[in-house]
Amino acid sequence: MRYRLTFVAGLALGYVLGTRAGRERYEQLKKSARQIAQNPAVRNTAETAAQQSRQYAGKAFHTVSDKVGDRVPASVAQRVRSLRERSVDGTAEDDWGTSNT
Repeated sequence: MRYRLTFVAGLALGYVLGTRAGRERYEQLKKSARQIAQNPAVRNTAETAAQQSRQYAGKAFHTVSDKVGDRVPASVAQRVRSLRERSVDGTAEDDWGTSNT
């Protein structure tokens, strides 16, 4: 019960402070976040991380499928195959709109 009360008190305090900051501060934060997201270094890093994660996921799938064999449901295996095919052609975009280049 004590943790709930602390959580609700923190939520209320955050709401009050947030409403006092107002729309102007919200717009400033939004603009800053947009500038960071549009920074080429940040975009390149995000795309590199996404590409590496796809590679690791493919390796993990092969390792797991070798160990479990036919016990993987066909729907899961098909989904992974379709994701791998999308990433192989190099022109497809992932779910976040970044390219696989």
